[in-house]
Amino acid sequence: MEKIKAGIAGLGRLGRIHAKNLAENIPGVSLIAACSLDESELDYARNILNVTKCYLDFEEMIQEADLDAVAIVTSSGAHCAQLSIALDAGLHVFCEKPLGITVEECLSAEQVVSKNPEQVFLLGFMRRFDPSYVYAKEKIDSGAIGTPYLVKATGVDPLKFIEGGLKFAPTSGGLFIDMAIHDIDLMRWFLNSEPISVYAIGSSFGYPAFTQFDDAEAGSALYKFQNGAMGYVHAGRTAAHGYHIETEIVGTKGSIRISPVPQKNLAILYTDDGVVTECVESFPERFSEAYLNEMRYFVDCIRNGEKPSIHVSDGTRSTQIAFATTQSFRQGILVPIQY
Repeated sequence: MEKIKAGIAGLGRLGRIHAKNLAENIPGVSLIAACSLDESELDYARNILNVTKCYLDFEEMIQEADLDAVAIVTSSGAHCAQLSIALDAGLHVFCEKPLGITVEECLSAEQVVSKNPEQVFLLGFMRRFDPSYVYAKEKIDSGAIGTPYLVKATGVDPLKFIEGGLKFAPTSGGLFIDMAIHDIDLMRWFLNSEPISVYAIGSSFGYPAFTQFDDAEAGSALYKFQNGAMGYVHAGRTAAHGYHIETEIVGTKGSIRISPVPQKNLAILYTDDGVVTECVESFPERFSEAYLNEMRYFVDCIRNGEKPSIHVSDGTRSTQIAFATTQSFRQGILVPIQY
């Protein structure tokens, strides 16, 4: 098979990660086109990645660039329309989460994917491709911890990025939709079940400005699953030590903890400051290998004619759960989750 001709839409912080992987790090694919509303981002594509076909308009790129596949890493509100255009044009599509910003958009995307069965569609739940999470899933499936009945997930952004969080708050959809979607997906994955109810609370002790957007600086949610299992999520924006992503899966015969200390590497400093473990500071640093693995998987699915293990419905379910969680937080009630 000849090299897969790929394009990318969106070249922000995450878009550049995917673009670089497509351009330089994955055999069998060539990044030949890029689209952005920002000319400086297109300059990056031209000058750093040697992309020759650059566009300000997504539909123009799809119509003119002669692509086999496209990665959509644009703003959340554009995902559904763009993936529909690309799939209907016969392209394979990788789309970053969220699938859509409303449940109706997600259901519409499911219909588009269903009517284009020959195309590969992969949604960017990259934590399923992180080596530590893959290892945990294999151990769970092998029975190493017995029957899993509780997932505890923590996801807290660095405090030093709090001003960015406040700036984004009016359009983010809220703490649980914006930040907890990956944890929600992982709970479903590890427990092999769907949550049926949620109760969520939140607070803004350090940064009360979040309350003007009906949002919170930090929040927690408790889920009951169809099979009787439990899930707990803690999401926040004020980790003083770095980017803290931690997951624990508890079973009848043991448990697995992933990143209880979000350490940068295995080195430990012994200095006048004491014994210090430096921590990762951002999602590109923590999940760099996961991003590469998921894009490599996308390309392999195209080349091998395989359907991805992550289905478009995973995006819909996670969105439905996140919206129910946000409703519970805002109304202060236990919310049954409807699918």
